[in-house]
Amino acid sequence: MPPLPDYRPKQLSLGPLETEILHIVWELGMVAVKDVHDRILSDPERELAYTSVTTILQRLTQKGWLVCDRRNRIYTWKALVTKEQAQAIRAYEQLNQFLAVGNPDVVAAFADRLDQSSVDQLEAIAQRLRAIREAREEQ
Repeated sequence: MPPLPDYRPKQLSLGPLETEILHIVWELGMVAVKDVHDRILSDPERELAYTSVTTILQRLTQKGWLVCDRRNRIYTWKALVTKEQAQAIRAYEQLNQFLAVGNPDVVAAFADRLDQSSVDQLEAIAQRLRAIREAREEQ
């Protein structure tokens, strides 16, 4: 997973359509409303107004996920963070919420319910944390 980026969107929570459109932007790189609209309508089961796509792109821009560029009366959008950076940001936020419980016994109580691969992952995390702590102490 990539390191946490310096930039973070203003609002992390996204609705299902916002998430879908953000994934389309990540996939295509730079998009116009028509690009996103055509991609969604490529599924014959879907219906979505062109103006709805515009609204969602604007909302993602307000939330800090996208940036809009206007050239020659054509608006295009691109993501401000990569998909991998977004995953790192979300993981960081979820970990902070989990640790906000503050009681180690409550957090540790989950260990009894974990499968072996999850326990192995936690052990790997603990080893990395020890290495980071040791490196800081050496400085």
